[in-house]
Amino acid sequence: MSETTPTSGAAGLRGWLLSPSPGSTLQARCQRAYLGWLALRSNPIAMTGLFIVGTLVFMAIFAPLLTATNGLKPDLPNRLQPFSAEHWLGTDQLGRDIYDRIVWGSRITLYIVGLVSVIVVPIGLAIGTIAGYMGGWVDNALMRFTDIFLAFPRLILALALVAALGPGLENAVLAIALTTWSPYARIARAEVLTIRNSEYIMAAQAQGASTFRILRRHIVPMCLASVIIRLTLDMAGIILTAAGLGFLGLGAQPPSPEWGAMISTGRQLLLDQWWVPTVPGIAIFLVSLGFCLLGDGLRDVLDPKSSDT
Repeated sequence: MSETTPTSGAAGLRGWLLSPSPGSTLQARCQRAYLGWLALRSNPIAMTGLFIVGTLVFMAIFAPLLTATNGLKPDLPNRLQPFSAEHWLGTDQLGRDIYDRIVWGSRITLYIVGLVSVIVVPIGLAIGTIAGYMGGWVDNALMRFTDIFLAFPRLILALALVAALGPGLENAVLAIALTTWSPYARIARAEVLTIRNSEYIMAAQAQGASTFRILRRHIVPMCLASVIIRLTLDMAGIILTAAGLGFLGLGAQPPSPEWGAMISTGRQLLLDQWWVPTVPGIAIFLVSLGFCLLGDGLRDVLDPKSSDT
């Protein structure tokens, strides 16, 4: 069969994406992605979350264009200014513009979220898929190792790790990642247990495919949807844990505009200059809410069975 290609024009592209009989693997993948986008777009809650997350990404990318300063240099004559045309969200006790610090702090938040995701997903997928596919003593050993991390509250374990490693943003990210990967291993293992005896897995084994190839080509892709859903829903917890570490002085260090640290330095001004600790708190709340809403929408798209139960 010859490979089907999209015709010119938007209507032709839409018809190619909605073709009932895809003519190639590329067309099938594009069609699946397009149908997922249509389902996500029809969910107002998911689109609200996507808008909030998109705003975070936009602020992080274009921070130099959206702000007048980098939010680090003190300006004591303008300290503790309320909302105004010059300072949209007021200033802190050192005269730094809070709006500028919120925008630049979005880069730190996105850095934490991105780096933690890059660490926890491969670790969780690797341990979970190997344990589920191999079974036996390998499964028992890896799952008991996973249970050790699941047995401790995430924030408490992160505090202990950061205390051992020393304060700093990179150490905070590492501590959060080391306390976050275990649920992904459990999810991946559960997915593998449901498919490891499937006919297409047995066919690959009969053809002499290696364990690594079976895991990489057939098993890991089947686990990605559940892991992505869990990761998106976990973003709020990751952000709150990072903010908690920053609040305690164990995360990003001053004068870095990390939102948790901003709350910590302004908490004594809550009654008189309430905007100093409140604005970064609202930013944390909105971003956490955005990831939760987006994760809920992705769950409906990627795992529709869970939304029906």
